[in-house]
Amino acid sequence: MRQTFDAAIEAFTPGLPLAVALSGGADSTALLLACAAKWPGQVRAIHVHHGLQPAADAFAQHCTALCAALGVPLAVRHVDARHATGQSPEDAARHARLEAFEAVALAEWSDVAIKDIAIAQHADDQAETVLLALSRGAGLPGLAAMPGKRVQGGLTLHRPLLRVRGADLRTWLTARQATWVEDPTNTDARYTRNRIRAHVLPTLDAAFPQFRETFARSAAHAAQAQALLAEVAAADLMAVGTPPTLKALQALSRARQANVLRHWLRSACQTTPSAAQLDELLDQIAACTTRGHGIRIKVGAGSVVREGDRIQYLPSL
Repeated sequence: MRQTFDAAIEAFTPGLPLAVALSGGADSTALLLACAAKWPGQVRAIHVHHGLQPAADAFAQHCTALCAALGVPLAVRHVDARHATGQSPEDAARHARLEAFEAVALAEWSDVAIKDIAIAQHADDQAETVLLALSRGAGLPGLAAMPGKRVQGGLTLHRPLLRVRGADLRTWLTARQATWVEDPTNTDARYTRNRIRAHVLPTLDAAFPQFRETFARSAAHAAQAQALLAEVAAADLMAVGTPPTLKALQALSRARQANVLRHWLRSACQTTPSAAQLDELLDQIAACTTRGHGIRIKVGAGSVVREGDRIQYLPSL
């Protein structure tokens, strides 16, 4: 269901003191203004300086001036957000931001302990995330998109605006004569998310005006289904062992084998198989009917191999 900005802020009940991730754009500016008004003296701001474009210094200066006018303490954290080979620029920037949030929360302010951080992603961002997941053939974790709240590394990350449309945020800001900065990379067509924003969302808006709300419901259903699969996988992993035994794996259906192997590789080995790698592994497990049948399949930066009656994951040296 669509939510107004004021209703979203009214329903937002984080732990205090609260830090707001502030880019200087319209969305984070609206969130900071509303939170600072709702909890005077209990709000801080974090600006992550990515250093990836000439305008980055101007963004930091704008945030500094805004926070000074509001009387909100601001931490500016410089990060190296350059992406590695095989990593998308968006993923690199996201990981850099999360690391910066943790660093600031743990060490920036000696007078308070920050455990809650608010991020201003909204309904349009959630719809874009679902469409990106679909375009990449993602499974349930990808289709679940962004959670409204997530605990990570001792911090609770809140996204209180996931049911608020981006246009509603700008209307709220304009009514208060607030200013913000526009990131020029948001119109750079090299990025898939920007192409979705510029070309796909307007078409969906014309054909299905409620698509943001329906996409959000689908993402919530996917998140619930993924949570159930995670429970089944945890129970199955206890049954098959760590590392898993072949005989116990073969007693499961192929779907449950796939589910528990993904869980084992992610939780115990810190890697995720591609769909093709997982299919090959399942085929090899099914074919493992003799002692002499070996298994060696590349997964991530290592390999899954057979050792006796079990399969093991060997990281590359």
